[in-house]
Amino acid sequence: MVARLIEEGYLNEERFAILFAGGHFRQKKWGKVKIEYVLRQKRVSEANIKKALKELQGADYAVSLQKLAMARWKSLKGEQYLARRAKTIAYLARKGYEMGLILDMIKKIKSEVADYPVPPVR
Repeated sequence: MVARLIEEGYLNEERFAILFAGGHFRQKKWGKVKIEYVLRQKRVSEANIKKALKELQGADYAVSLQKLAMARWKSLKGEQYLARRAKTIAYLARKGYEMGLILDMIKKIKSEVADYPVPPVR
């Protein structure tokens, strides 16, 4: 019975991994790190994990990271800069984005959004 399902393509690990990665990226806004971790927990093969993560390449991934980062940054408007930065980084890391991309995005946000008043010079 299981062999027949595999032959007919109903049980296909590669298809599952690609659909899982794409769905969780689009719906839950998960990053590659978290998706890879969950797929490993589900004992998906490394080759299929790599194929699934290749599907997430492109502008959509960067745009999603930017939207999440900006939304989190704006939601912490009353916080001091270092607390705001730390909380935004922690949030994006929990969502599963790569630390290098997160830090680059924080730099970009800091240069674009100048919502901190410059203290007067005495």
